[in-house]
Amino acid sequence: MISVNNIGLQYGKRVLFDDVNLKFTRGNCYGVIGANGAGKSTFMKILSGEIDAMRGEVSIEPGNRMAVLNQNHFGFEEHQVLDTVIMGYKELYDINVEKTAIYMNPDATDEQGLKAAELENTYGEMGGWEAESDAASLLSNLGIKEDLHYKTMAELTGPEKVKVLLAQALFGSPDLLLLDEPTNDLDAMTATWLADFLADYPNTVIVISHDRYFLDMICTHVVDIDFQQIRIYTGNYTFWYESSTLMAQQIANKNKKTEQKRKEMMEFIQRFSANASKSKQATSRKKALEKLNLEDIRPSSRKYPFIHFKPEREVGDQILKVTNLCKKNNSDETLFDKVDFIMNKGEKIGLLSRDSNAISAFYQVLSGKENADNGTIEWGQTITTSYLPNENEEFFSNNQDLELMDWLRQYSENKDEQFIRGFLGRMLFSGEEVFKKSSVLSGGEKVRCMLSKIMLAHPNFLLLDEPTNHLDLESITALNNGLKEFPGHFIMTTHDHQLLSSAANRIIEITPKGIIDQLMTFDEYLASDKVKAQQEELYS
Repeated sequence: MISVNNIGLQYGKRVLFDDVNLKFTRGNCYGVIGANGAGKSTFMKILSGEIDAMRGEVSIEPGNRMAVLNQNHFGFEEHQVLDTVIMGYKELYDINVEKTAIYMNPDATDEQGLKAAELENTYGEMGGWEAESDAASLLSNLGIKEDLHYKTMAELTGPEKVKVLLAQALFGSPDLLLLDEPTNDLDAMTATWLADFLADYPNTVIVISHDRYFLDMICTHVVDIDFQQIRIYTGNYTFWYESSTLMAQQIANKNKKTEQKRKEMMEFIQRFSANASKSKQATSRKKALEKLNLEDIRPSSRKYPFIHFKPEREVGDQILKVTNLCKKNNSDETLFDKVDFIMNKGEKIGLLSRDSNAISAFYQVLSGKENADNGTIEWGQTITTSYLPNENEEFFSNNQDLELMDWLRQYSENKDEQFIRGFLGRMLFSGEEVFKKSSVLSGGEKVRCMLSKIMLAHPNFLLLDEPTNHLDLESITALNNGLKEFPGHFIMTTHDHQLLSSAANRIIEITPKGIIDQLMTFDEYLASDKVKAQQEELYS
């Protein structure tokens, strides 16, 4: 168990949180949420001991071991991959290093020999003899193939290093597991494995994530940083979001009687509890929800941007035809090949690939930014497209002296200042923020600007390459709702499981040897044996 007693933190006059008292208990998983800048990562660093709070203390139950997901992707460059994972259990690793050094010393004394024997016993009791096989199993489950286990970290790609560091945090079943954005750079299959692993994890997990599906899969509780306070709520993210929204609606509706409001909340809690999934988590959550005090539920202070795509023109019968499309990179390696598909009316495509470079190249070709090496693209005559690239820096670096008002005005037919200011306000740029220079915008602010640019163009076809990158949970939720309501068509790639599964109705996976094309939801795609067989054939 870990407890927080009277914690407070502020920077200058800005108070992040104050007088925080919490207990995190064994067997529960806590998802930390809050608006951008609320202090989620800062709170996690206080829990881990990386930084000190201005007041208060963090207490950890004696004998408990804590593991934290390492954010330094270059901190183990000279170490072997397997050793890097085992280093997650520092005491075990250090014992192995010490006893090995004694064995390797030809001049070791009898006293040192006895010491080595003691270390050997301790090492075995701590599970040392299974350490290498356990580490290898974690790596394999996270998608790190066996031929990489004995290489140095310096030889791995960036996404591979992320997975190794995740395995390092998980290794040895720590009593307290702290994870900040653990699904970053994970493919859908690996993220699902991690969710299953954490859902069954017997100890305490505290996690920050912008992946709503992931939070729903694993969380028994939500830790909400809001109103300069930190509170723990029973249930997963969806329960927190829907209950706080319902509570806000009830507060706004002054005409409703208290008893009627209470009845609505109770019906909502019972419905959610009955529909909870994931057996272990559902059982724990249902028992907790049944004991929930309605006074514990509070509306959130969060604001959601208004994301609404309204096409200027309805699409005709001809949407998109791609024939035998092929593209290689500068090293003459095939990114994708034999891409053939016809997009029909009403379809919204989720685009997948194990190679992010292939995805970006495909969007560049579709949008006309680059030429394919072979094949053709035929758009319907009624189609008007708008493209949200994964990398948007060119839109801001070339206009770095422009204020936000003027940046957006260049993409709007209506140049009126009140119109532009109102549009920016709906995208959460209010007051003096509209005079910010485009060069100082954060990653999330730039994506909101790019979404504003698209909305002003009124396209009926969207090309979206990782649209949730840098966005907070509120913006992701607004985008999800906007895409579900969008009457046009799109091709979208995203790591956000819930967005893909709720908005797309056709999945296409591009590979160097061809495509997998299925008219089904993303969840159905992941569960399909037919798809798994095709993947094995195309990636072998």
